[in-house]
Amino acid sequence: MKIILASKSGVRKKILDENRLNCEVVISNVDEDEVKESLLAEGASPLLVSKNLAELKSTKVSSKHPDTLVIGADSVISLNNELINKPKSREEAFQILKKLNNSKHFLISSVCISINGAMVWNHTDSSELKMKNLNDNELKDYLNKIKTETLLAYGVYQVEADGIKLFEYIKGDKDSIMGLPIKDILNYIKVYKK
Repeated sequence: MKIILASKSGVRKKILDENRLNCEVVISNVDEDEVKESLLAEGASPLLVSKNLAELKSTKVSSKHPDTLVIGADSVISLNNELINKPKSREEAFQILKKLNNSKHFLISSVCISINGAMVWNHTDSSELKMKNLNDNELKDYLNKIKTETLLAYGVYQVEADGIKLFEYIKGDKDSIMGLPIKDILNYIKVYKK
C-alpha cells in the first residue's frame, strides 16, 4: 500500500519510518499563515485551526495522487485558547517563550488521512505542558542553542531535543507531542487494510 506524508517535518517522517510505514514525502505548499488568519477571523479555536490545516494538507496532496493514503498533520500551541504561531524571527521566539514561561498550555496535534482527494479519517490529540519559571537569560541561552531555520520551521521548542529541559511537566502521548499520533494512525491502517 502506497503512503504519502504531506509534510516536510523530518520528525514526522522519522516516526513513520520507525513504525515501518514506508512513505514518500510530498509537501502540500498550503499557505498556513493565510489559512490561520482566515480561520481566526471567523472565530475558530486553535483545535479547529489544527484540524483544518491537517485536512487541507492531506486532501490537497491526495487529489493529485490517486489510490494512495495521504497523511496530513498539523500541531499548534494553545495558551488560554489563544493560538500561538511559529515565530518569524529570533526576537519573536523570545517573546513567545516569555509568554509561555511559568504557564500551562496545550499542544494540539491533528492528523488526517485522505484518499482520492477526500478525507477518510482524522484524529486530534491535546497534550498539556507546563513550562518552568525561567529568567530571561535562561530563555536566551536555550534559544542560542537552536539554529534559526529550525526555530522558524518547527516553533519555539523541540521536546525531542533540548526543549524538554524547559518543562516542569508534560502530560500526553509522546508521539502526538512530536507531531504524529502514530498509534491511532496504525489502528486506522489495520482497519483499512481489512
